[in-house]
Amino acid sequence: MTYKVFIDGRHGTTGLKIDERLSGRDEIEILTIPEDKRKDPAVKAEFVNSADVVFLCLPDAASKESVSLLAPGNTRTRFLDASTAHRTNPDWVYGLPELNPGQRERVKNAQKVAVPGCHASGFIMLMHPLVAAGIVPADYPASTYSITGYSGGGKEMIASYEEAGELGDNMKSPRFYALGLAHKHLPEMQTLTGLANKPLFTPIVGNFAQGMVVAVPLLPRLLKQKVSAADIQRFFAEYYAGETFIKVMPSDPAPMLDNGFLPATTCNDTNRAEIFAFGHEDQILVAARFDNLGKGASGAAIQCMNIMLGLDETAGLAV
Repeated sequence: MTYKVFIDGRHGTTGLKIDERLSGRDEIEILTIPEDKRKDPAVKAEFVNSADVVFLCLPDAASKESVSLLAPGNTRTRFLDASTAHRTNPDWVYGLPELNPGQRERVKNAQKVAVPGCHASGFIMLMHPLVAAGIVPADYPASTYSITGYSGGGKEMIASYEEAGELGDNMKSPRFYALGLAHKHLPEMQTLTGLANKPLFTPIVGNFAQGMVVAVPLLPRLLKQKVSAADIQRFFAEYYAGETFIKVMPSDPAPMLDNGFLPATTCNDTNRAEIFAFGHEDQILVAARFDNLGKGASGAAIQCMNIMLGLDETAGLAV
């Protein structure tokens, strides 16, 4: 069977990656809207309603507008929204199949799936299980920092790094941003983990194209039960047992490091996320490493599409 797919926002960073990942698949027919008709609502409505799956790779307002083009009674066309517009909307299913034992089935049966944000994906993979199990209390004063490649900032940021000639020292250095502490991923980071308060989130962009590490410090003295880093590693290993795309690293992660360093680029061009637990009896650091353009964006979207269409979940995705 061939499925018709329309990528609304095909020329953006995520749209281009989805197009690239789907272009070689025989069971997928990509519908291409004529360039001069991209902003014509009537033409776009035809494409939306003729597709089996619509990927929305648009700003929030444009994403909502495209969803509104769905014809009354059309229960066939299914949406995968990569914007932040619907990630905490209860009418949409959150597109992290590994979230809990029932989430994959919810994704499978959904007409509307919200693709997680890249930073949020790592934070939620780490914190949702710990809060749900009662290891981390809901009122825990959570904080997280996340370093990402510049591709996560879209075309303008990519151009600022790749087309600027010789970079100034200010661009060569890792740079904190969103210092107003109101990053757009915060609502889903709180809602999908069950935390009572938004975490203190400090993202960092580095002088590399893609790759990401999200890290969350934990203080055992503030947790509900006495646990060590090894205990947390074992908990994650059991929670994510059998998952293809989430790999929990050994309790002694030293052999997995690069001379003691944790590079952000190791999972690039895959849909794999690696989970780490470091620390000692007084302090624990949990971390998730993945490709911000893979499990953090286009890979996650295609994984959900595969599930929704009843296809092999790994189709078109590298582990």
